[in-house]
Amino acid sequence: MTDHDTLTIAGRTFSSRLLMGTGKFRSSKEMSDALAASGAEIVTVALRRVDIGDPQDHILAHVDPAKYLILPNTSGARNAEEAVKLARLARAAGISNWVKLEVTPEPRYLLPDPVETLKAAEILVKEGFIVLPYINADPILARKLADVGTATVMPLGAPIGANRGVRTRDMIRIIIEQATVPVVVDAGLGAPSHAAEAMELGADAVLVNTAIAVAGNPSLMATAFRKGVEAGREGYLAGLGKPLDQAEASSPVEGLPWG
Repeated sequence: MTDHDTLTIAGRTFSSRLLMGTGKFRSSKEMSDALAASGAEIVTVALRRVDIGDPQDHILAHVDPAKYLILPNTSGARNAEEAVKLARLARAAGISNWVKLEVTPEPRYLLPDPVETLKAAEILVKEGFIVLPYINADPILARKLADVGTATVMPLGAPIGANRGVRTRDMIRIIIEQATVPVVVDAGLGAPSHAAEAMELGADAVLVNTAIAVAGNPSLMATAFRKGVEAGREGYLAGLGKPLDQAEASSPVEGLPWG
C-alpha cells in the first residue's frame, strides 16, 4: 500500500483500513493481542457489554484509548429510541461521540432495521454525533444516510457472524459507485480472502470481529486479515483486469494455427 493511502472519516485520518470488534474472544489477553496484531486503529465495543460507569471494566481496561479510537456500538438496540439512548449514555460517560449505529430488532438473522436506523441517524447527527451506521446493502438507504450527515455507511457482506463472505457484492458495488462518504463493509466476513474481495471492489475499509475472535489463533488470524485488507486495497489501486468470457493469450500467437 502506498505510504500516503490513508483512510479519512469525519476529518480524522487513519493508516489502517481494518476495523475490529471486541466480542467473542476467549480472554481479554487474546483480544488485546489480536488488536495489536491487526494494526487496527478503530475498535468497536458493544455498549450492552460494558459498564460505562466503571473505567476498569474488563473490556475498556484492555482497549487503550490513547492507541485506539473506541467506537461504541449500539448492538442490541431494537429501535431508534434504544439506539439513541445508548449513544447518549456513551457520550455522557466520556467514552466517545463516535458511534456505530446498529438497530437489529430480529434476533435470528440480526438484520438492521432500515427505517429505525435512518430515524436514529437523523437524531444523532443533529446532536453532534459522528455516526457510522450498519445497514443492509441497500444503495438507496446508503444515499439517504449520507444525505442526513452520517460519517460512513457500513453495508453488510452477510449476516453478522455468518462467516459467509461478500454475498451482497452487486449491491455493495452500487453503493461504492454512488458513495459520497467512506464505505465500510461490515459483518459476515469469515476469511482474509473475503476482506481482500471487499477491498478489491473499492470499499474504503472493512470491520471484522467473529472470524478473528473464534479462530484457533486470533493473533495470527488478525495478521492474516490485515494482510488481506492491504492486498485487496493494493489490487484495487493497481487496477484489476476485467473478467473475460474466453481465454486471451498472454504471449504472441503469430505463426500458430489460430494466430
